[in-house]
Amino acid sequence: MTIGTNINDQLAHLAEAPLRQARNSAAFWAAKGRARGHEVIRRRGFLAVAGDERAGLRVLIQEPDLGVDEMAEITELASRATGPVDAEDPFSATDLSHLDMRSWQMPVMLRQPGLVAEPAMEVCRVRTEADLRAAERVVIASFELTRFEPYRGGEMFPLALIEQPGVDVFVARLDGEVAGACVTVAANGFGSHYWVGTRAAFRSRGVGRAVMLGSLAHLVDRPVTLTASRLGRPLYESLGFTAASASTWWSSR
Repeated sequence: MTIGTNINDQLAHLAEAPLRQARNSAAFWAAKGRARGHEVIRRRGFLAVAGDERAGLRVLIQEPDLGVDEMAEITELASRATGPVDAEDPFSATDLSHLDMRSWQMPVMLRQPGLVAEPAMEVCRVRTEADLRAAERVVIASFELTRFEPYRGGEMFPLALIEQPGVDVFVARLDGEVAGACVTVAANGFGSHYWVGTRAAFRSRGVGRAVMLGSLAHLVDRPVTLTASRLGRPLYESLGFTAASASTWWSSR
């Protein structure tokens, strides 16, 4: 009976993964918006953060059934965005092709609650501005975020970000240097990972696994979601994540 209940719980969590990812992404980007001083717009079916010419507009779809008015507002926000436009739809149910953006899909993945191994290198939660700047540089370089070049310290990860409830930034150190970083967000009983990156000079040395293990250690009591890239998916599967659904991403870049 217990095994059956556990299986049912796991299936329920998988079915809920798109909604949980949507809610957690909204919590993350709202926190980033507040930390950056950008406008945060909340609606039933979406959350949007309207930034400057470098940060751009971020739209997080929150429901699979956006109304006509909500679609019209997203279109209006995109038309007057001062920078690039990015949208994330974990339900893959909203068609934004009229905005002339490219689109692609990545899996929403879910890890059930459970203990993790110790990382093979030092991983710590960021507490200082110096570590936050190092994490910021790792993420910008790893994800080729050229919009944030030339580099301006604190533009992507303002110091106020690590003061936001539920938001943590982690760094992994190897050979005495910050080699990798990631962000976690805990909200509504779930956790999620974002911006899991490794500096080019330290790739293929287990940094990504280490930063994941170190950051998962404080989320072992809850389900954790993430959206995986093609290259990242094998690592996440080895850590117990399972693909739950396809998320559609849109970008004007």
